[in-house]
Amino acid sequence: MRFPHRLNPEPHTMSDDFSETQASVLIGTTEKMIEIWNRLSPEKRAALLARFGSEENALAALVTTHLVAPAKP
Repeated sequence: MRFPHRLNPEPHTMSDDFSETQASVLIGTTEKMIEIWNRLSPEKRAALLARFGSEENALAALVTTHLVAPAKP
């Protein structure tokens, strides 16, 4: 067999618990996303909502685009 490790995968346990550091990062990221959204013009918000279907999806796309964009000189 080529991939025996796939036959009996270990069960992954998930936790709803966050460390203080993780919670801080999550809150900070959320605050930045809200700031970005609030700075957008109504036209830009409408265009993003039309394209991505929800404010959350639009914000996620904005943040992702920002993170992968090349650095400006």
